[in-house]
Amino acid sequence: MRAFLTEAFDSPAKLKNIQMPIPSKGEARINIKACALNFADILMQKGTYQDTPELPFVGGLEISGIVDDLGLETYGPTIGARVAVFGGQGGFAEYGCFDANRMVVIPDNMSFEEAAAFQVAYGTSHVALNYRAKMQPGETLLVLGAAGGVGLTAIEVGKLMGARVIACARGAEKLEIARKAGADHLIDSDTQDLRAEVLALGGADVVYDPIGGDLWKAAFRACKPDARLIPIGFAGGEVPQIPANHVMVKNLTILGVYWGAYLKFKPEVVTDSLRDLFDWYSQGKLTPHISHRFPLEDTAEALATLKARKSTGKVVVTMD
Repeated sequence: MRAFLTEAFDSPAKLKNIQMPIPSKGEARINIKACALNFADILMQKGTYQDTPELPFVGGLEISGIVDDLGLETYGPTIGARVAVFGGQGGFAEYGCFDANRMVVIPDNMSFEEAAAFQVAYGTSHVALNYRAKMQPGETLLVLGAAGGVGLTAIEVGKLMGARVIACARGAEKLEIARKAGADHLIDSDTQDLRAEVLALGGADVVYDPIGGDLWKAAFRACKPDARLIPIGFAGGEVPQIPANHVMVKNLTILGVYWGAYLKFKPEVVTDSLRDLFDWYSQGKLTPHISHRFPLEDTAEALATLKARKSTGKVVVTMD
């Protein structure tokens, strides 16, 4: 089978023909149809991601496809089932073996591309806003990186939970995408003062931040007392330092969210969340946004597009 294989951290991954995997006990093999990209894929190829596999490995964290074989004593989706799974690796290939217990049967009206792009982005936002921040109707949610993969889903989920959403992104084109996703107020981080604009709107009750750096600092200073701040990632490149004295004085709460970790120590948080999200999708309440699709042989270009922040929503690699 074809796979985009990483053999060394100091040289680019390459498309190669490798042996098709055989599922072990508890695993199901998927004929992969699509794999969505995440910034973790870029870090993994450098060897700097917290869950980087041992070399050599096939990247690609979130996958969709058709179950085509089961390991011994494996219970879960049947052969032929249309499923999605957060595998943590193995998605940039035509076939892969994954834990059957992690697989979720996808709605009949959902495409493979949408299913691959759905789990991490929507799951992160829903777990962050619902399970961690316990956001309430009428609260003000500030979303940074609002036109990105997780940012757009935070807008959608936030609106469904009854929040007033302030979206911050770079440039008119990205802000228009955020507006179409349901944002109530728009802030251009290239030309406007984030702190001043948010304070003029009354301040933020919840901050959802996949960017870090200076935007985090500005958002931190634009919070209401008793606000909750949720660091999701650091796509801007700088991990901000948090002044504990300001956290204390304003009674702020910092809530870290690493969605994938729940699969290891509290999987019901993820499965319960995905159940709600797939139900919302089936009701037409969620609309996954995919800005770029690439064939498997162009995976390197897909990763470069994501790294250059040229995409909005999600980037997906397809196998057919």
